[in-house]
Amino acid sequence: MSMGTSTQAYGEPWYWDNRYANESGPFDWYQKYPSLAPLIRHCIPLHHHRVLVVGCGNSTFSVGMVDDGYEDVVNIDISSVVIEAMQKKYPNRPQLKYIRMDARDMSSFQTGSFHAVVDKGTLDSILCGNNSRQNAKQMLDEVWRVLKDKGVYILITYGSPTYRLSLLRESCLWRVKLHVIDKLIAEEHTEQPTWELTNPVPLEDGSSLEEVLGKHRDVHYIYVCTKVGSNSFTSLKRISFCHHKV
Repeated sequence: MSMGTSTQAYGEPWYWDNRYANESGPFDWYQKYPSLAPLIRHCIPLHHHRVLVVGCGNSTFSVGMVDDGYEDVVNIDISSVVIEAMQKKYPNRPQLKYIRMDARDMSSFQTGSFHAVVDKGTLDSILCGNNSRQNAKQMLDEVWRVLKDKGVYILITYGSPTYRLSLLRESCLWRVKLHVIDKLIAEEHTEQPTWELTNPVPLEDGSSLEEVLGKHRDVHYIYVCTKVGSNSFTSLKRISFCHHKV
């Protein structure tokens, strides 16, 4: 299968069923939980808050959250193969729930039923597939719907603000803070990080990022999107940004 064909299939259940049937070991897209934990704790300070992880795969990320004290972590994935495998792997962890579901249609969840949604590579995968823009918008609409007012959508992605902010603008009403983390985080990593993880980067449509981060920094972008309640902001027609001094 060529790379082009492979990426175009990212939105198809058969692709992921086949992949997980042949790759049983755990795999974490982009970052593992320990490297992201300071930001997760900052954004989701209460351990009893209900968290949804979209496109969970066979990642250990959610296990890390539960080990860190979180009490209700719901995981969904389009692949029935990986969901069955994860259900069998963690039968004695009631804090972890695994459900086969497409993030573009989460109608089984009530509106406003989660305090936070974590997305580590799922939106990126959808954007690699066919009808990417339409499918991405469907997913973002569903994420916004299942979040409580002032709930947070934590999007970990390789997509820079030049590309991701326009997509977020076209979907729903969010207040967005941008964070960054170096792509290569390891226990032996001793170099000063590009930017303090829990400190938002000044967000000016991406125009100031090169000046702040430097030209050659290799980072993942983390968009912390707070749901703007429709009842209080019905007249708001565009995305709202938070600007921070450094």
